[in-house]
Amino acid sequence: MSEGRSRLTRNATLLLAPGLAVVMGVFLLPMLYILMFSFQDKQEHFSFGNYLLFFQDPYYIQVLWRTIKVSLLTVLACLVLGFPVALYMAQASGRMRGIVTFLIISPHLVSVVIRNFGWVIILGDKGWINNTLLQLGLIDKPLKLLYNELGVIIGLTDSLLVYMILAIATSLYQIDGSLYKAAGILGASRLRTFFSVTLPLTLPGMVAGTTLVFSLSMSAFVTPALMGGTSVKVLPVIAYEKIMTQLDWSLGAAIAFLLLASTIALVALFTRLIETKRYKEVFNT
Repeated sequence: MSEGRSRLTRNATLLLAPGLAVVMGVFLLPMLYILMFSFQDKQEHFSFGNYLLFFQDPYYIQVLWRTIKVSLLTVLACLVLGFPVALYMAQASGRMRGIVTFLIISPHLVSVVIRNFGWVIILGDKGWINNTLLQLGLIDKPLKLLYNELGVIIGLTDSLLVYMILAIATSLYQIDGSLYKAAGILGASRLRTFFSVTLPLTLPGMVAGTTLVFSLSMSAFVTPALMGGTSVKVLPVIAYEKIMTQLDWSLGAAIAFLLLASTIALVALFTRLIETKRYKEVFNT
């Protein structure tokens, strides 16, 4: 038994070795190298000055808060828009489920830059939405739908909605249909069944979707840069400007790692709060 287990461990290690080598070479080592830059001053001496500057400057704190707020609102928009679609997919036939899956994935076959430029045309002052509302007489002047936080949230929701839908749908597929029949026999209404059966059992998928959408929103660069312009600065844009425009690698690296740390901390806190509350037993099944 011991010899067989050691052989299994050795074989697993050999199979994992190529993947681990790639991760070490293209991810971990470069990250550690950039981390070293974040603790250097302009004279390349060890210093905590970049991190102190970040927390002492109200501008950077404001940008951090805006990044978190935009990400949270994107998560909320994806939840509201994605849950009904996932629920429909779970109740639809196999053929219709495949069609819907193709429809929500197919936009991602196009570059995010092209999709964002499409939203610029739609949401601009002379775009389709404002022109339609003006012609109908519903507004007197164009609505500000672009180059603000709303525009960034719309763009991020368009890019990340698919992750929320598929994560929730995966949980819905695993719900035993007999639970709905049991709820009906016990006299539960459709609304009561939703809140007592569907929602709790879908919680793991919602948590997974929320984690994905929030993490990707926090690190998004292209969409905030194109649809936020100079009015909406988020941490990825600030880090890019510091490194590529101002050539301040130390401060840019510090901002990047603070972004990474804040994302990990918020995701861990959210997951911990969910798993220790009313529905913690769902995650143990």
